[in-house]
Amino acid sequence: MEGLNSRRWCFTSPMLVVFTLTIVFAFSPTGAYDPLDPNGNITIKWDVISWTPDGYVAVVTMYNFQQYRHIQAPGWSLGWTWAKKEVIWSMVGAQATQQGDCSRFKGNIPHCCLKTPNVVDLLPGTPYNQQIANCCKGGVIASWAQDPINAVSAFQVSVGSAGTSNTTVRLPKNFTLKAPGPGYTCGPAKKVKSSLFLSADGRRFTQALMTWNVTCTYSQFLAQKTPTCCVSLSSFYNDTIVPCPVCTCGCQNNITQPGTCVEQGSQVLKTPGINTPTKNFAPLIQCTPHMCPIRIHWHVKLNYKAYWRVKVTVTNFNYRMNYSQWNIVAQHPNFDNITQLFSFDYKPLTPYGTINDTAMLWGVKYYNDMLMEAGPDGNVQSEILFQKDMQTFTFKQGWAFPRRIYFNGDDCVLPPPDAYPWLPNRSTSLQIEKAFIFVVSLLVSVSLLASL
Repeated sequence: MEGLNSRRWCFTSPMLVVFTLTIVFAFSPTGAYDPLDPNGNITIKWDVISWTPDGYVAVVTMYNFQQYRHIQAPGWSLGWTWAKKEVIWSMVGAQATQQGDCSRFKGNIPHCCLKTPNVVDLLPGTPYNQQIANCCKGGVIASWAQDPINAVSAFQVSVGSAGTSNTTVRLPKNFTLKAPGPGYTCGPAKKVKSSLFLSADGRRFTQALMTWNVTCTYSQFLAQKTPTCCVSLSSFYNDTIVPCPVCTCGCQNNITQPGTCVEQGSQVLKTPGINTPTKNFAPLIQCTPHMCPIRIHWHVKLNYKAYWRVKVTVTNFNYRMNYSQWNIVAQHPNFDNITQLFSFDYKPLTPYGTINDTAMLWGVKYYNDMLMEAGPDGNVQSEILFQKDMQTFTFKQGWAFPRRIYFNGDDCVLPPPDAYPWLPNRSTSLQIEKAFIFVVSLLVSVSLLASL
């Protein structure tokens, strides 16, 4: 130990640069790992189901294994690069956004001749002869925990100018997934064990001729440069409302960049088409100090002998977005004793095995599962009743507030811990009480001495 204490660490300039870069990349924010959903990903399964004279027919299925991150309208778009000179003869349940140059073909013209096709889902209401199972949802895919039945999307593709056997087919490369913007990074296609399909009567299995998988993971830092949501706090025992930190999701800059935000009740909002989403999905935000599209407010409302109650409110400040199938993920140690939820659905998440401190909350179907655009109806709320564990429960040091909150899978910014509502300081009242007792005792003593 003496030798260790006396050792001096020296860094030359090159060593310092290497060390700094190592630290930077080791903690790079572009990583896709989510501690609350460590195994979350979108897996794309490509099953070759039959051979054709110049290629094959495949069913492509996308499974959203993310617990709470879903793909909402206008939906996913999937792209890749062909390994050879493949073309898409036809598709069922989806379509390529561009046909490309098919001038080399005479007679039958392929559906798409691009080297790098981009495919999107068909819309609901597509004729039945153009559908397959799990298609035609407008690209919307639910999260696995919220709605596992609708966490799948699929289409069928007929590929030409390709191999016609397991040994001659070349796997596509450079897969990209937009949902609908950036954020997902896809790995290379890998051959896996051929998929099995169960017949409708449940008595026979058929097998894909060839199967490969592509795994795509999400990074919030790749999706957008700034946060998308923030958290404000309040409590019954303190008059202070702790707002979202200023400039959490950007700053108001209407002087140098007009249109950064819109004041509530502004005449601009009455302009036809102002609420229509743009192609780059740029939000139209109500002017606030935090400038976030979404704010979640956690209010410690009541304290009972054996229970305590919290009110959670989600407010939408985006004039261009209705959030369908929205959800919240909150982390708090008392979620292991949740008693009642009044107008949200609830599912416990256990990313740490037996520790039950993470909850997923979302709207009740046909009631508040749609978070409307900014305005009088742009909020949803519910109350949560917790049972106290007397060994751990306290209102001190911000224990009653969440450790982490996500909205639609994006981590929301919390106020700094030193700004949390604090319990009234009882020391002042105790000092006054002691001083009062001292004065009364002194007066009694003086009175007794005077009477002698």
